[in-house]
Amino acid sequence: MDLELKGKRAVISGGSVGIGLAVAHALAAEGVDIAILARDKPRVEAQAAGIARAHGVRSFGLAADVSKKEDIDAAVVRIATIFDGVDILINNAGTGTSETIMDAPDEKWNHFWDLHVMAAVRLSRGMVPLMRKRGGGVILNTASICAKQPLGYEPIYNTTKAALVMFSKCLSNELIKDNIRVNAVNPGLILTPDWKKTAALLTQGSSTTVDQYLDKIAKDNAPIGRFATPEELAHFYVFLCSPRSSYCVGSSYYVDGGWLKTID
Repeated sequence: MDLELKGKRAVISGGSVGIGLAVAHALAAEGVDIAILARDKPRVEAQAAGIARAHGVRSFGLAADVSKKEDIDAAVVRIATIFDGVDILINNAGTGTSETIMDAPDEKWNHFWDLHVMAAVRLSRGMVPLMRKRGGGVILNTASICAKQPLGYEPIYNTTKAALVMFSKCLSNELIKDNIRVNAVNPGLILTPDWKKTAALLTQGSSTTVDQYLDKIAKDNAPIGRFATPEELAHFYVFLCSPRSSYCVGSSYYVDGGWLKTID
């Protein structure tokens, strides 16, 4: 199937590792030029160079902490000087948390609000004018199954991802007149470096290996009985970015191996 993406231009936050990097490679494989944003300058530049080598597209990496407005403002200016328009924005930057509501300080709430919600707000504001120049576009926001089915140890993550889903719906209604489609993706168990790092910490000093720990998590929660790879998830993003999904507007899509326990 021709996804009609060749020659498009995409901006991906959190693009140097995990889901963001997998999406960047998957889009580049379809002929999309790529800009990836991440905090680690050497890593984001190296990964962008690797995307260009692997797929023969234009690709560049920008060091930016998208939880900070000034970093986003600078990135938007830089992107506008390289791309004279943008077709795709993937708001993907984020990470898990661990706290209780009673003990978590305001500073932690504010940080994750900026990272998961305001980063998407600010990047969308910055990229939409560049999408209008191209006659439309696609914005995908990486939320989480936890937006609907919360995990007990990360109430801030649950809350901010739920807010991101609502933001996606509101933005979709506002921008569809500009031929800009907005959707949210709610992944379940995706085997990212964050999961492996957490598993290593939780199994340290025990007889349980990282693989055994992760296997139990998958079998206890997802009917499919395993984690997905970032690459599996990336295929779905590519479809939602393409004109083949032209009637997909303002929705939240669960890619979770059956983990969600309700009908949605």
